[in-house]
Amino acid sequence: MKFKFEELDVYNKSLIFTDIVYTITKDFPKEETYCLISQFRRAAVSVSLNIAEGSGGSKKEFSRYLGIASNSLKECIVCITIAERQNYISSEDENKMRNDLVEISKMIYGLKKYLLKE
Repeated sequence: MKFKFEELDVYNKSLIFTDIVYTITKDFPKEETYCLISQFRRAAVSVSLNIAEGSGGSKKEFSRYLGIASNSLKECIVCITIAERQNYISSEDENKMRNDLVEISKMIYGLKKYLLKE
């Protein structure tokens, strides 16, 4: 049995992005464990968590949680930028991850627009 939110493309894309973050941060320096690695992983996880948590409430409440998920995406952008500036990831990885976040952001925006229209 699946929960309704597990059928959402945006939720599944956010999980894939989280997988990428976990994989890529495994190669970060150990001194970043409690700083950038932790923050980056928590921000990425927060996107999926907020989509899931908000999906069980009213449309207005779901829209609010999608806003929180969107803010977490912005945190991920900052983490990606820092990681690239510190040479923890390549510019190709940065671009790929940014493109993934743009896609997820558009999906969140579209879902919010749909919810508020009804």
